[in-house]
Amino acid sequence: MTAERTKILFLLPSLGGGGAERVFITLLRHFSRDKFELHLGLLQPTGPYLTDVPADVRVHALNVRRTRYAIPSIIRLAWRVRPQVVISTPVNLNLVVIASKVLWPRTVRLFVRESITLSHFLEEETKRPALWRFLYGFLYRRADAVVCLCEAMSRDLLQAFSVPSTKLRHIYNPVDTGRLRVLVEGSRSPYETSGPNLVAVGRLENQKGFDLLLDAMAIVSRRCPTARLTVLGDGPLREQLEKQRRNLRLTDTVQFLGFQDNPFPYYRWADLFISVSKYEGLPNTILEAIALGTPVLAADCAGGVREIIELFPEKAFLCERSISAVADRILDLCKNDCLKGPCLESARARFESSFGVHAVVRKYEQVLSAD
Repeated sequence: MTAERTKILFLLPSLGGGGAERVFITLLRHFSRDKFELHLGLLQPTGPYLTDVPADVRVHALNVRRTRYAIPSIIRLAWRVRPQVVISTPVNLNLVVIASKVLWPRTVRLFVRESITLSHFLEEETKRPALWRFLYGFLYRRADAVVCLCEAMSRDLLQAFSVPSTKLRHIYNPVDTGRLRVLVEGSRSPYETSGPNLVAVGRLENQKGFDLLLDAMAIVSRRCPTARLTVLGDGPLREQLEKQRRNLRLTDTVQFLGFQDNPFPYYRWADLFISVSKYEGLPNTILEAIALGTPVLAADCAGGVREIIELFPEKAFLCERSISAVADRILDLCKNDCLKGPCLESARARFESSFGVHAVVRKYEQVLSAD
């Protein structure tokens, strides 16, 4: 007799071009079909990753424009699908999903995947952080479990929000290195100059700190006129950042290319990948750059950046988050030819055991089945 499959409902606002969305798509691709029946609920069925949803995953479009109004639709979906487990992300949706849980079928267990260092997010992005800290602490303790992407995130939820340690599950983001290799196979360099060519990837918003990177590039450009920076991603600060680029006279040095369906040739052929975020969760972009053998420079910040960098000292480097420190480190690393070689086999093995898609999916499967 075939064992009954566990029904899991993944919840997202949409399938926009962010890291959380890519993580859920990767999980949906690789979860065992023998053990799990997979459903995906979207507040809005939009975004560039919509076409990447596997054909056997049932998609439920709630057609809710604002997350705050989603509670009735989420309750109806929970009763219609009747999953054994619901897992949601990111941070804003998590709050609404937990608030709706009291009216679900009682047997449904809720896992929320936290995608950011929550206390820093609230301080930077909300007007009344103390109120929001109380609400998140009150509600997160009512989830059955909280998936944390790094040790720093676990400590933050434990210390700042009093989420019990028994509810915290530490699971890294998955990276499908095989798929990355396919996406760069046969590619030529997308860069038009000999460089050094630098790349930075992320949504153009306050968290990612691109304003600091542009200021650092003004210094780099004076000392190394051939250096070029390519920024991949879009967002609300694009116009402001383009104005800053003009004011710094970096129009020929920095280009903004917007969202790219396949950004990985830019990673693969770059001399250096750069991240200067103010705070993070566990940034997929850094993991993907390391997986493709590209040297990484990351500014130290709250979240999992330091945790990643310390695992791969051969290819990944940390610096103080300041304009001068970032500029100096860029210039130093671009002179270091030994960084351009392939990753050592030992580093690849370490990467696969920590972040490889099969290892991470297996951990998710165990956690969602066991609790």
